[in-house]
Amino acid sequence: MINRGAAGPSQRQLRVGEEIRHALAWVLEKGEIRDPAVSGLPVTVTEVRISPDLKNATAFVLPLGGGDPADHDQILNGLQRAVPFLRRRIAKSVRLKYVPRLSFIWDTSFDEAGRIDALLHEPRVLQDLVKDGDETDDGA
Repeated sequence: MINRGAAGPSQRQLRVGEEIRHALAWVLEKGEIRDPAVSGLPVTVTEVRISPDLKNATAFVLPLGGGDPADHDQILNGLQRAVPFLRRRIAKSVRLKYVPRLSFIWDTSFDEAGRIDALLHEPRVLQDLVKDGDETDDGA
């Protein structure tokens, strides 16, 4: 028996997740959600991860330009209230036997990338990187 969980998502999971991401992005771009917490805000869907059975999907969202961190919970709650509407829209645009249950999570990957970049540019770390790089150049 093969354990696919350790190998990462299957090609089908990736493809379905990307289709759902496009469908959600289209609805958000058109401004069709009438919830006051979300309407008028440019929210982007950075990734959709779908479960192996294709019945649950987690969408990672982020407002364009970062937005105010105080609004994060408000936006996520607004999107969660719009889930029935969003599932109907997905059903119309993506051919699936079952439309997955949706949940939304704030995407922190850009914050993490910025934090790592800042760490790599600290003088203490730069010193180690330059020192290691010089040693490699001398030996070549």
